[in-house]
Amino acid sequence: MPGSNHIAPTGTLADAGGHKLHLNIQGNGSPCVIFENGSGDFSFIWSLVQPAIAEITKTVSYDRAGYAWSEPGPTPRTSKQICFELHTALINAGIHPPYILVGQSFGGFLVRNFARYYPKEVAGMVLVEAIQEDQKIFMGSDKPMRIRDFAKGRVAPATQTFFTAPPDTSTATVTLNTEIDPLFNKFPDSIQKMQVWAQSQPHFIPTVQAEMDWSPEDVADMYTHTGQPDYMLGNMPLIVLTRGKGGFDGRADSLQLEKERLESQEALTHLSANSKHIIDMNSGHNIHVEDPAAVIAAIQEVFMAVTKHTALN
Repeated sequence: MPGSNHIAPTGTLADAGGHKLHLNIQGNGSPCVIFENGSGDFSFIWSLVQPAIAEITKTVSYDRAGYAWSEPGPTPRTSKQICFELHTALINAGIHPPYILVGQSFGGFLVRNFARYYPKEVAGMVLVEAIQEDQKIFMGSDKPMRIRDFAKGRVAPATQTFFTAPPDTSTATVTLNTEIDPLFNKFPDSIQKMQVWAQSQPHFIPTVQAEMDWSPEDVADMYTHTGQPDYMLGNMPLIVLTRGKGGFDGRADSLQLEKERLESQEALTHLSANSKHIIDMNSGHNIHVEDPAAVIAAIQEVFMAVTKHTALN
């Protein structure tokens, strides 16, 4: 589908089970740090964080199936399917465990699932403003809702271990959607151009919608199994990074919503017996962009705890 507006991938394409995922691999060493994006975000959203971590170990940011340079994957987009594809692509790219997983927002939910599906391969975790299964968020309305409340009780099908994306026979010129979040003012022009290109690709909106269509089922499943051993993280080093203010100012129920938000984020620390909660007063939801130094420091701390087999301070 490359046209006149095409931007070359920043990394390599690895087989994820018939279709290919785009992996941006930087640095050398072990354990490898894997970055998982929030909903609607691309691999380069980590470009203010990844290079610093790549100075101490191997790192991988990537695009989930259907995002940017990655080929579309099968539906439904269950967490197990998404994690299988990432795991397969990592192995095929020669990137072996142990892994330290770093997930932001929806990506935080995904890395928890990755650790559940591949528990022996995950050595540490950093959750950056991660979705918690009982947390209320704004979902297109003025009333905060729990994602799990949108679940329909659907049963996840078996993981599709081989999928070939149909050939793209479209000859239409891609019209660029040039409206980007002011957040991207923190990035150089090259990244801003990538954002415009990636969010303009025809697969992008259907991909995001497919992820959001299924995610309530996975969130509900995680809520149902709260506290069960398979859904916990044992003693692995875990840092939970949370923004200082939840953005509820001006609402009559702002104090209650803020209390619930902080309680749900604190609950994430209970996933591991070796955890730490850091509240970042200098940032909003996108800490990895607004205050990347805080994310870098958290990853470095988890990395040291993993490599030295020590408890977090």
